[in-house]
Amino acid sequence: MLTDTAFQPFRVDVHDEEGRIRVAPVGELDLATAPAVEDALRAAFEGPARIVTLDLREVTFMDSSGLRLILHWDAAGRSDGTAFGLIRGDEVVQRVFEATRVTERLTFVEP
Repeated sequence: MLTDTAFQPFRVDVHDEEGRIRVAPVGELDLATAPAVEDALRAAFEGPARIVTLDLREVTFMDSSGLRLILHWDAAGRSDGTAFGLIRGDEVVQRVFEATRVTERLTFVEP
């Protein structure tokens, strides 16, 4: 049975939590939606916050576009001193990291 949430459009919520930015995509993170997440992360990195978190808890699917995006911003954070972390997504999302063997490279944080 499909729920109403299956038909909600993709969106990216951005939360400023005491100088820490949490970018929270909702829906499928893929080729079509990665640019919206890219824009939100770029704005977060360009702002004064030195801690940026990508919250994957409401991502329902992620393809290689999402993985490429995450690896890019992980490298950017290492380069400019911004702490970049990920809040784990569900099993489907985490499987992408495990299948590509990048889990150890990335920083996962608690919500």
